Amino acid sequence: MRLRGSMSTTYTLDTSTSRANPTPAPMRRLTVPKIRARKVDGVTAEPIVMLTAYTARQAQLLDPHCDLLLVGDSLGQVIYGLPSTVPVTMEMMANHAAAVVRGSYHAVVVVDMPFGAYEASPGTAFAAAARLLKESGAAAVKLEGGEAMAETVAFLTQRGIPVMGHVGLTPQAVNVLGGYAARGRSDAEAAKIVGDAKALEEAGAFAVVVEGVLEPIAIEVTKSISCPTIGIGASAQCDGQVLVTEDMLGMFERVPRFVKKYGDIAATIGETAAQYAKEVRARSFPGPEQLYQPKD
Repeated sequence: MRLRGSMSTTYTLDTSTSRANPTPAPMRRLTVPKIRARKVDGVTAEPIVMLTAYTARQAQLLDPHCDLLLVGDSLGQVIYGLPSTVPVTMEMMANHAAAVVRGSYHAVVVVDMPFGAYEASPGTAFAAAARLLKESGAAAVKLEGGEAMAETVAFLTQRGIPVMGHVGLTPQAVNVLGGYAARGRSDAEAAKIVGDAKALEEAGAFAVVVEGVLEPIAIEVTKSISCPTIGIGASAQCDGQVLVTEDMLGMFERVPRFVKKYGDIAATIGETAAQYAKEVRARSFPGPEQLYQPKD
């Protein structure tokens, strides 16, 4: 259901029943132009907050605090237990993006284009991006690669599809890169990262993720382009930051160096499941409060 007008309307979960009900949202959703406009004369006064989201309920919880919600292809590892992002499919991305859109009303929802969906040609990329936006309701797509993808970025933006770029460590290229080590340790590689970011900006990208690079490179990229940079393993001087939410929450024991764990949700889940198992085995759950009795 979508009401006419500029008010954001979404499917908000009724947490008492776990069912989705169409509800007009109480505020306007941020837009891509508003995110782009946060950087003025090379300065972003209020840093941009982005986190990943893969489900409607997760989006509900994160949405009030974020400017951008990224439906990242990291869901391949986080949700599906895949060894990398390479096997992620269009169906996965479209379905999870639709759930995140239904669960949010404030943040701009950006969806990753999966490996193989956009590299062949600008036309192929347009077909894939159009499908993702039509099936999910997301506002923009993100794709990896720098100068080599500039023509594709221009092709998409000229046809009404906002694009977020991604330079530095690009996980979809893990087989070429040989792993997830920080990028930019050689002068040539550092120069390429800066050049890639400039090419994406010139092609029309509204923002550029800068991942896993030496801090001076991230700072140089941020100063060199007029659109916002979103850092992950980059620098606090980027125009914004993004993390995989499950990493930040402490769902995994091992995380990249650039992740700060703001919680220990894994321990909470384990302790809660252990308590449940204990009560089931002791036959103390369910108790009188959870049971239905005959009426007198």
